[in-house]
Amino acid sequence: MGKKATTVEEQITTLKKRGMLFDCGEEKAKEILLDIGYYRLGFYWFPFEIDKDHNFAEGTIFSNVINLYYLDVDLRNILLKYLKRIEVNFRTKLIYYVSNKYKEDPIWYSNPKIMARWFITDLDKKLYTSKFKEENKQIKLHHLKYRNHIYAPTWKTFEFLTFGAIVTIFNAVKDEDLKKDISKIYGLNNLNTFKNFIHSIKFIRNICAHAGVVFDLNFPQGIYKIPRTRFNNNNNQSLDAGIKTMSFILQNISLDRKNDMNKEISDLFAEYKNNEIIKAIIITKIGYNM
Repeated sequence: MGKKATTVEEQITTLKKRGMLFDCGEEKAKEILLDIGYYRLGFYWFPFEIDKDHNFAEGTIFSNVINLYYLDVDLRNILLKYLKRIEVNFRTKLIYYVSNKYKEDPIWYSNPKIMARWFITDLDKKLYTSKFKEENKQIKLHHLKYRNHIYAPTWKTFEFLTFGAIVTIFNAVKDEDLKKDISKIYGLNNLNTFKNFIHSIKFIRNICAHAGVVFDLNFPQGIYKIPRTRFNNNNNQSLDAGIKTMSFILQNISLDRKNDMNKEISDLFAEYKNNEIIKAIIITKIGYNM
């Protein structure tokens, strides 16, 4: 495709020239292209391309591109549900344990004795901004009621922060022993391993939350070894490694939720057990052992 906009008819012509077979019919393909979009679907026919000219492998059918797209959508929705559970739990644990360690300071996240200098320096610039105070109703009401307060209490403020911000705050807490205590709650004695796990989970969450492609997700830095768990093919960068990381953290929150997530994912992949093309992508791209 060039840099000019094209019609769905032109898009189909281009795909046909590259070797795409429209087993669902061209009229249905037009409907799908107008629904999902040519550019977004490009992420899902990429695995079928065989050269730099974007030609497709012989026998590539449009329905498998759509199957892969909906596999990705369904998988992303499953992950988001359990990522939210982890996010809420981690936020709660951070608020509870640090706030109880520093009971006399309800806004400990602004205290340079408790927090790293780099975080304090950026607090008003990147986190507790005028926009943050204006857009979050409870924070806005707090400052209307308590006009002399520079910040709202931790337990109120943190409810309106992103998971990324919560992870950043955890990293910025100076008390390493306190952070180790929190990591032990999740079954990890090694703080660096816990940080790696939480950052990996944040990475998955950011992609899922922005409707990104997850089936070929790779962790640039890799995931540390999970206790009593092996990565398939020793691949610590695959989405499957991320799923196993989520599973490990979830089991220390709720064993039922861990089992629920793994069953939902297993059931989803089982829907494609008779589709050798999609099954191969699940095994090779996601890293999941079917």
